[in-house]
Amino acid sequence: FEREEDFARAGVVKDAGDDPDVTHGALICAQVRRGVPGAGVRFFAGEGVGVVTRPGLPLPPGEPAINPAPRKMMVETIIEASARIGVGADADIEISVPGGEELAKHTLNGRLGIVGGLSILGTTGIVTPFSCAAWIDSIHRGVDVARASGLTHVAGTTGSTSEAAVKRLYDLPETSLIEMGDFVGGLLKYLRTHPVARVTIGGGFAKMTKLAQGRLDLHSGRSSVDFARLANTAREVGAGEEIAALIESANSALEALQIGQSAGIDLSAAVARDAWKTAARALDAAESELEIIIFDREGALLARTPFQKAIHGRD
Repeated sequence: FEREEDFARAGVVKDAGDDPDVTHGALICAQVRRGVPGAGVRFFAGEGVGVVTRPGLPLPPGEPAINPAPRKMMVETIIEASARIGVGADADIEISVPGGEELAKHTLNGRLGIVGGLSILGTTGIVTPFSCAAWIDSIHRGVDVARASGLTHVAGTTGSTSEAAVKRLYDLPETSLIEMGDFVGGLLKYLRTHPVARVTIGGGFAKMTKLAQGRLDLHSGRSSVDFARLANTAREVGAGEEIAALIESANSALEALQIGQSAGIDLSAAVARDAWKTAARALDAAESELEIIIFDREGALLARTPFQKAIHGRD
């Protein structure tokens, strides 16, 4: 903590607890100076805090990437403190994160058009374990930027391999590509109320199997492949009991896939079909055309559904 006549500066080390967050352990600093009388509270990006450069985000281009909720909390604090000492609530607030520009390279900020550092996010100041709130917020902002840019096709992918594979299939700008990771539900539910004309969901066989089985969080620690159910899917597309039993006792989704392939069973197509149904239900009444694409670990195409209106997926 540091205090002079016209400013005060303080810092705190971010403790993300069990929540996967690139800012865990980072020093977050705030400096407050007396502001111009009548100007109110103004925000500035210090070292390691990004600046918005594209439309579609909650803040206009040119503003420091300090989201509305943290701004509101800081403004309320300034108003309260100013009232106690009988002065106008005029203050310049600068937020900085030493090393934040390097940390931001591990976030989606560059794709969202936030340059120079991190975003200051949050709603309460309290971390919810395993909420992955920052990632889900970035997914939502990615959709917002795509829509504000007039794009009509977004592709949500589970990782770099599936994203590269989607790029080979479609000539999409970077802002159309949403790295959703395991949070397919976070993407689809947001697209329900913020629709685009076409939605592609792409990923590997294991994660798309979880989606096919109704899971919208694909993380290995929070969902797993139901091999008995996968064996039933194999039966639906022609697998005999011997092959189905081998699939049910498989040690991994990849092994189950290979068993099916060796027996001439197109398990990937059946999984893609069922994954489409789950995704379409999550989109609900959104008038979007949806497709599912499944890739192998090298990014080769395994299965693909045709684009269909997602409303068809409702029960």
